[in-house]
Amino acid sequence: MARNATNKLLQKAKKSKSDEFYTQLTDIESELQHYKNHFKDKVVYCNCDDARISNFFKYFSSNFNELGLKKLVAACYQEQKNDLFNTVESENGFFFEYSGKVGEKSKPNSDDVIHFKGDGDFRSPESIKLLKQSDIVVTNPPFSLFREYVAQLIKYDKKFLIIGNINAITYKEIFKLIKENRAWLGINLGRGVSGFIVPDHYELYGTEARIDSYGNRIVSPNNCLWLTNLDNFKRHEDIQLTKTYFGHEDDYPKYDNYDGINVDKTEDIPLDYDGYMGVPITFLHKFNPDQFEIIKFRKGNDGKDLSINGKCPYFRILIKNKRIQTNLVEDLKKASRQQGVNKMQVSIELGSSLAFS
Repeated sequence: MARNATNKLLQKAKKSKSDEFYTQLTDIESELQHYKNHFKDKVVYCNCDDARISNFFKYFSSNFNELGLKKLVAACYQEQKNDLFNTVESENGFFFEYSGKVGEKSKPNSDDVIHFKGDGDFRSPESIKLLKQSDIVVTNPPFSLFREYVAQLIKYDKKFLIIGNINAITYKEIFKLIKENRAWLGINLGRGVSGFIVPDHYELYGTEARIDSYGNRIVSPNNCLWLTNLDNFKRHEDIQLTKTYFGHEDDYPKYDNYDGINVDKTEDIPLDYDGYMGVPITFLHKFNPDQFEIIKFRKGNDGKDLSINGKCPYFRILIKNKRIQTNLVEDLKKASRQQGVNKMQVSIELGSSLAFS
């Protein structure tokens, strides 16, 4: 039911054909607090942000000295409406640079920004020129262009911390980066990203839509993540495994089309299974590359979705435990076999007693 509701919110956003979802300062602060050691002497580029109103720009300008930044740049796209019905001349895209000097304005107005010759799209030569001069990109890019946006960051070998929809995990281009340990999930996920500010013309859809004390219109899809290649503590924390496979085989059905077992929840990953396991995509939020290896996504050996007795569970990621303890596995296997023998003996004895009764 929750998944259906989330998908409806996504469809509404897609139908609007607009990406005007602005990140709240509280969500930026909640995530950025875990990366402060990455920013010393760096140029930060927020290439989807109007410096006059962007909370990303506000965060970095307010914490410029604490983070030890070298420079902050924000660039904003302006749609070019060139048609027979538009008589007003379109404004070009623009950017603003802040270097933290004494007396320098950190809250620009319209007279302070520098206009591009074009629309300021992140793919434009002018924006790419600024990208090349930067070290770290931090922003909320257009969800509809997420694949293309990430591809550009990878092409120019940039560090980044960006917001995306959780479904981005399922894009083959993004999953490949995660599998190759070239990108990973940030700290906050789902409800950890509390909501987005939307313009007045947006419908306030969803049960958690609201207007805050500042008059901002907020929608909370609860289906977003932070994607990054900046190291953080969470990706080095082991998942604490408490369940066992041997002795509980019925809890872990095998796939029809792949030599592996299905695990419905990350917390149910068995500590004693040394083969392949299919886990939910939310596993990636707790993924430690030193503890597990990612094998592949979603498909079995026949190229079709993984299935159990002909039915396909929601998208699964196939993984393998790197730290399996061979001695422990053998002991549990023996215990499981012995348990099976004991059960058989009990069954035989019970059958015999019934036969003579």
